[in-house]
Amino acid sequence: MPLPKILLLGKNGQVGAALQRALAPLGEVVALDRSSQQQPPTRFGALCGDLADLDGLRATVNAVRPAVIVNAAAYTAVDRAESDTALARRINAAAPAVLAQTAAEHGAWLVHYSTDYVFDGSGTRAWCETDATGPLNAYGQTKLEGEQALAVAGARYLNFRTSWVYAAAGANFLNTMLRLAQERQTLSVVDDQWGVPTSADWLARVTAQVLAQVLGATPALPLAPTNPPTYTGTYHVVPTGEVTWHGYACHLLARAQQRQPAAFKVQQVQPVPTSAFPTPAPRPANSRLATTKFAHTFGLRLPPWQEDVDRLIDQRFGIQTP
Repeated sequence: MPLPKILLLGKNGQVGAALQRALAPLGEVVALDRSSQQQPPTRFGALCGDLADLDGLRATVNAVRPAVIVNAAAYTAVDRAESDTALARRINAAAPAVLAQTAAEHGAWLVHYSTDYVFDGSGTRAWCETDATGPLNAYGQTKLEGEQALAVAGARYLNFRTSWVYAAAGANFLNTMLRLAQERQTLSVVDDQWGVPTSADWLARVTAQVLAQVLGATPALPLAPTNPPTYTGTYHVVPTGEVTWHGYACHLLARAQQRQPAAFKVQQVQPVPTSAFPTPAPRPANSRLATTKFAHTFGLRLPPWQEDVDRLIDQRFGIQTP
């Protein structure tokens, strides 16, 4: 029996790069980036991985006919989205709608990644999947519209909301802190926003574990869109625990200084309020996400957020951890 085809969009992003490795054992991964056309053409012809090209996306799914579409691409420039809302909406809302519609037509599963920014950040309780949404900014609003498009398309889908994603490469908070700590003696970090740091590698690994379960439970013949399996829906996917940006910075820098003290100049990490760093797009103060539904549905142990942070720091300084 041929391996199932998995169409991966956003292959060069933090999560997409990790997914290329994690999904490989599950099937034939056709991985695309946002370049309008893949050169040279694949065995399926010229394929499009640009989420702004809606016709190209539809043609690509029709050409590949995958068993699974994994959408790890998005418009993630949160502040720029305030003035570039049309493009953000096209990529974050219209493109997922096209992917969901074509997934339904082909009986494929769609894995989509969303964000804590669909909530308004109020309170101190971790958000559940059933809580009312209320985005504070254009980025969160367009991501919510993408989620809503999945729900009405009739596709079998897994919508994974996550937060504070980081990886060894790329622009993210962890890499920024490590760089600044080597340049400055004092850092100021926000201490009134709460969330959960999430490793792109871990997110890719659990995605692959979930897909292995889902594909194993999926019948050979596609289910009718009106009778989706119980797996279909929205899940919160983050490690356990919670922390502020300041607490996160203190933890990762303490670990890094243990591993290579001479590399860092930083002597003090000052806690400051969000108002110390005004931005065009408001940020939610509470980005905690409750993961009970995800853990129970798929029988997974979710690690503390510190586990993968420590592993990445150790690897950065040449120390291999299990």
